[in-house]
Amino acid sequence: MTTTPPGHTLITGASSGIGAALAREYARRGRPLVLTARRVDRLQALADELSAQVPVEIIAADLADPATPSALFAEAQRRGLFVATLVNNAGYGVPGRYLSADWDTHARFLQVMLTAVAELTHRFLPSMEAAGHGRILNVASMAGLVPASAGHTLYGASKAWMIKFSEALAQESRPRGVHVTALCPGFTLTEFHDVTGTRDRVSRMSPGMWLDAAQVARAGVDAVEAGRVLCVPGWRYKLIRQMAKLLPDALMHRIVAARAKDFRDAE
Repeated sequence: MTTTPPGHTLITGASSGIGAALAREYARRGRPLVLTARRVDRLQALADELSAQVPVEIIAADLADPATPSALFAEAQRRGLFVATLVNNAGYGVPGRYLSADWDTHARFLQVMLTAVAELTHRFLPSMEAAGHGRILNVASMAGLVPASAGHTLYGASKAWMIKFSEALAQESRPRGVHVTALCPGFTLTEFHDVTGTRDRVSRMSPGMWLDAAQVARAGVDAVEAGRVLCVPGWRYKLIRQMAKLLPDALMHRIVAARAKDFRDAE
């Protein structure tokens, strides 16, 4: 039986999609929230929705700014908030082949997807370990568990990094009472594909391949509470993960390359 840690749950990228679903799931479980994202209007709307269930703090922040992680931590400290659960959810994709975007675009992506995750974890983890309990839920992706395809070149690489980061951190922190989980959903019904301009492509996929954001959030929270290091929601994606482990690499690369045009812009 796990004990619910006191304190707040801080969720990055909470204004929509899986982040908003995670906020609703934690609110359903009675966890006070700290919600952060760039879009203040959406954050406020979500806070208004959930404040009848739990206390909700909002902090507008853009993780593409290298100064944001330290400023976010300082603001939480200033408000006297103990962050018992950190959810590193903020993320997006850069469509097209690697050289179709300039370096500044890639640099901002890496800041959000890697550096901010590492820094926020480094800043909030010590107080969890000092208290002897805590949770870190890193929202990765199936893209980090299967061979990469052309297009969105850094996305799969960033998610693979997040998975390995979570695995190592879980081993380090478990003896100190902190659970760390990498949540690896497949295609999920959010606005992600609208933002990346691939909605027309992915809409042609089988409906059975789509996960519901609430389903993903529930699976992720259950996993981190139970201390499971890796969470792959949905039986189809569990099967794909096993295929990726068992089939020869060359065959998996051919399969991914053949299907990539259905969900990736490689031009």
